Amino acid sequence: MDKQTIIFDMDDTLIHCNKYFEMIISQFADQMEMWFRGFGITEKQIRDVQQELDVAMVEQHGFTLEHFPQSFIETYEHYSNLTGYPQNPVERDWLNTLGASVYDQEFEAFPNMLEVLQKLKDEGHLLCLYTGGVEAIQQKKVDKLQLSTFFEDRIYIAQHKTVDVLERILVEHQYDRKHTWMIGNSIRTDIVPALQTGIHAIFIPAQVEWQYNNIEIKVTPQGAFLTLKDLTEVPHAIRTFAPEANSANPAI
Repeated sequence: MDKQTIIFDMDDTLIHCNKYFEMIISQFADQMEMWFRGFGITEKQIRDVQQELDVAMVEQHGFTLEHFPQSFIETYEHYSNLTGYPQNPVERDWLNTLGASVYDQEFEAFPNMLEVLQKLKDEGHLLCLYTGGVEAIQQKKVDKLQLSTFFEDRIYIAQHKTVDVLERILVEHQYDRKHTWMIGNSIRTDIVPALQTGIHAIFIPAQVEWQYNNIEIKVTPQGAFLTLKDLTEVPHAIRTFAPEANSANPAI
């Protein structure tokens, strides 16, 4: 088997991420229910508005430090305006602090992450990391988990992961598309761009997924397009499908 270039997403592919956002959102929804208890506002309604606002800001501006806390404040403003509940500066500050606290959580690698990366490296593959978010925060995760051990200088951080960004990475570094794979949990930012740029794709669904990541796939794969249960299946999948990926379009 020829050496493959394997591009990994980071958040919720190699390390936990969404579960921390879900934990903070739960605290937010609980507090909002207490404040708006007399107005019949449900937890689901609160979550729906927050998610809609959060997704809209990411679509417009990409990932920023402010968008998540701001979605809490704007949800609070929405229901205050809807019900007549008086806005309180102390409550607004508390919401901003709560939202920002998601960036202070510990970074936890997925089970067997190190073993999988080491195995792929030992097999001679070129490993790359392509992640979206605020550069300082993403770099902090990379440093904390010592991911440069595997990815060296092939670490790409984008505020907004799009097909154009992935295309630029492929062109600038002259990665052979017939031997290049994108592995991630996001259909929107990992899988669809990979298929649009003509490289192979491996989708590993996250246990807790964010609405923003879920879109319909309307691209016909030019190479392999696989769905796996977890990270440990990646080395076998690469060994199995890499030799035939150029002659067929295997999809499972």
